[in-house]
Amino acid sequence: MHAEPITCHRPRPDAAPEFAAPPYDVFDRVGAAAYASEHPRSFLAIDRPETAFPPGHDPYAEDVYEHARDLLAERVADGTLLRDATPCYYLYRLRRDGREQTGIVAGVAMDDLADGTVRAHELTRPEKEADRARHIEATGCQTGPVFLAYRDTAVMDILVEAAKAADPLYDFTDGEGVRQTVWRVARPAAVESFRAMLGQVDRAYIVDGHHRAAAAAGVCRRMREEAGSGLSGTEPYNFLLCALFPASQLAVLPYDRVVADTNGLDEGGLVAALEAAGVTVGGRQEAPVCPARRGQVGMRAFGAWRELSLGDARPDDPVDGLDVAILQDRVLGPVLGIGDPRSDGRISFVGGAEGPEALARRAGERGVAFSLFPVSMGELMSVADAGRLMPPKSTWLEPKLRSGLFIRRVGPGGRGAH
Repeated sequence: MHAEPITCHRPRPDAAPEFAAPPYDVFDRVGAAAYASEHPRSFLAIDRPETAFPPGHDPYAEDVYEHARDLLAERVADGTLLRDATPCYYLYRLRRDGREQTGIVAGVAMDDLADGTVRAHELTRPEKEADRARHIEATGCQTGPVFLAYRDTAVMDILVEAAKAADPLYDFTDGEGVRQTVWRVARPAAVESFRAMLGQVDRAYIVDGHHRAAAAAGVCRRMREEAGSGLSGTEPYNFLLCALFPASQLAVLPYDRVVADTNGLDEGGLVAALEAAGVTVGGRQEAPVCPARRGQVGMRAFGAWRELSLGDARPDDPVDGLDVAILQDRVLGPVLGIGDPRSDGRISFVGGAEGPEALARRAGERGVAFSLFPVSMGELMSVADAGRLMPPKSTWLEPKLRSGLFIRRVGPGGRGAH
């Protein structure tokens, strides 16, 4: 892997707790507007610039992206954002409830995405990819790190732990109760050690940020075409802002499903259809069913929970053998009529951190909710290694990386950009 030290804008230490924000894609438009209203100086106002406009305003209008560019320039001009001009690596630790994960923030070569050194496991939606590409072009910056995982190496762990002995740049607890700590690795010998060890990573996996990665890759292709011949390969747009974490430190949570209705089935009909599909259905119970193993699913319907068993026999395929795939193939499709979960408006997805109460609330009296056992990091990597894609919304990672701590310039930005 080619993972280089970077230069970036970053918030003043005293401004970081207020400026750093949850990633742009954890909010719908109403939620983003509410957060930006409550935290007007947070990075989300730049990341989701439509929050500054009336609800009916086109979120993809040119003036929306111009506002992101101008607001970023304001934060540089008023001193909220500083610039580290010397290339360096950053260590980024997130700690909550006794669990922690520490990643290396670096610029990963775009060619590593193209040749499979960095692997994806899900498709992107064109409109979301286009939105992030226009944001990069308007601001001239990559503004949120792509979350990567790599297989653990002992020497890398030693390097990281040694660098964490220094005083941190940032050390604060965010609004979600996650302690955010960042160290800067700038000493030349340490930089070279990290570069050498990262060069030994033969494969990394996109855990979160597929749209940001695809958008940045598209911007890179366009900039290469515009530049023509004479490229050195070291131009900033040839690298992607990433945070690389050892896989063993990551906790994957389930991504649960809620279907708005029972596809015309009454309770007896739903149970009979599930059993006909080869699913074992348990009795009604009040207590939520929180799956403890593969093949076990909790179902909330008609005011009660039931335990479903998908069985131990499963296809010898890294994708078809996943619980999310079996649920789709046996239950959501044939029983509940969800043909394409990417586009069917009757299905919604709930991050596992929300818990069974949120599922029950969303299902209400007419819907059906399914709680799932999470996909493992090993399964995620196996799917990517096979060159396959997971079903949509298969994994949910907590805690999320904060946006705004690292802002990496890759181009001049739109008209009037600083």
